[in-house]
Amino acid sequence: MAEQQLSKALTRAESSIPDFGPPPRPKRNKYSLACALLASMTSILLGYDTGVMSGATLYIKQDLHVSDVQIEILVGTINIYSLVGSAIAGKTSDLVGRRYTIVIAAVVFFAGAFLMGFATNYAFLMFGRFVAGIGVGYALMIAPVYTAEVAPSSSRGFLTSFPEVFINFGVLLGYVSNYFFAKLPINLGWRFMMGVGALPSVLLGLGVLAMPESPRWLVMQGRLADARKVLDRTSESLQESHDRLADIKEAAGIPAECNEDVVEVPRRKKGGAGVWKELFIHPTPKVLHILIAGIGVHFFQQASGIDSVVMYSPRIFEKAGIASTNGKLLCTIAVGVTKTIFILISTCYLDRVGRRVLLIASSAGLVASLWGLAIGLTVIDHYPGQKLTWAIGICFFCTLSSVATFSSGMGPIAWVYSSEIFPLKLRAQGNSIAVAINRVTSGIILMTFISLYNAITIGGSFFFYGAIAFAGFLFFCTLLPETKGRSLEETEELFGTFLRWRSRAREVESRKWENEKNRPI
Repeated sequence: MAEQQLSKALTRAESSIPDFGPPPRPKRNKYSLACALLASMTSILLGYDTGVMSGATLYIKQDLHVSDVQIEILVGTINIYSLVGSAIAGKTSDLVGRRYTIVIAAVVFFAGAFLMGFATNYAFLMFGRFVAGIGVGYALMIAPVYTAEVAPSSSRGFLTSFPEVFINFGVLLGYVSNYFFAKLPINLGWRFMMGVGALPSVLLGLGVLAMPESPRWLVMQGRLADARKVLDRTSESLQESHDRLADIKEAAGIPAECNEDVVEVPRRKKGGAGVWKELFIHPTPKVLHILIAGIGVHFFQQASGIDSVVMYSPRIFEKAGIASTNGKLLCTIAVGVTKTIFILISTCYLDRVGRRVLLIASSAGLVASLWGLAIGLTVIDHYPGQKLTWAIGICFFCTLSSVATFSSGMGPIAWVYSSEIFPLKLRAQGNSIAVAINRVTSGIILMTFISLYNAITIGGSFFFYGAIAFAGFLFFCTLLPETKGRSLEETEELFGTFLRWRSRAREVESRKWENEKNRPI
């Protein structure tokens, strides 16, 4: 009897020891989740514009009597205009903070949507798109940066993928808006489609009031006490909060023993000249590798032609043999639903499977889908006047599989990856460059798609996009290290050896385990 009581006592004692057995999986921090949701809502602005323009152009062309070339310019130039916003946003966010930069994005896009909704001619409409484009540029740059800086490392991939989730949700809202407002007279329908885009920006501007400032920006301003408060609320434990603050202080050049509420921070050269020099004129191998990776992942995301599939999907379905406007708009809603479902699925696996695996699998699937779409459209072109049901089915299936495979990896990971690899002092400007490349590439694709398929056929266009996606597949396989589960400050250590990044990753992992082993208990 005494032995049994002793055994029970020992069992209770062992179970009460916190380090006994594997540690429990930390619960996802709800406050950081709410912050990421609010910040990522800025991406609805781009998504809605992309989705709504796919249908609105059908009615703008009739109402304003414009040509296909003018439609290409109208559709694509918002991405060029967004360069202005993304270029300014990097510096703005360093000056006024990430939080107020999100407010600026919402206000500017609201003004652009208002102007487009009341446009009376093509020139007025183009001016409205210029203003909206600046707001889009701000939104695309700031949302992933803010989210990456607030999120704990264990769920950073999940939270930083939210901007792409909201882009897809915005696309779906745009498609639905097209379908319902298409029932209005032509001169009113497209104006309502464009003007309703102002509503999300109003909700966003109000929601930002509940968000904290980025802890990394606060540290860069020397406001350690404020940063500590934010980190305590957005980390999964007080120990993680302490470790994150120590990493940020080290990256900002603040001594580890410095614990005052407000401190002096070493300043970079005025105007950010030192940052641009470090990025482009005298980059270290590490910075050059990071720059190539950040720019490359955004270039291949857009050069694969996915925006042509999304924006011109009514024309693709028309070429495939779907004649009625109602039928084409319903098919575009199916595209939007597919994109949204697969982006939601992919967010659940970013921090489990990893960025690299999803990127490689996604790009391989996109290559197969684009080439399948190209084959279907080419067959239909070779048999004009005949209704080839099987070929139409292939085109419809491959259109949906294109957006599904893209949304399951390349879509969200480009934003996640570029926001987490740049060093702290280069992060805002580095990410704004990556966003600029993203928008320029998208603008070129959208402004040339109609001319391209007129020159080499619509099937030839998707063979071409598939070849670019295949080049992206090779790029992802060879140059991009895995960043899953690492702190932002640790991630940058993976770069600098280019094709030999695997050996650097092993060194970083070995050093990490050595430090853990030597840490006092």
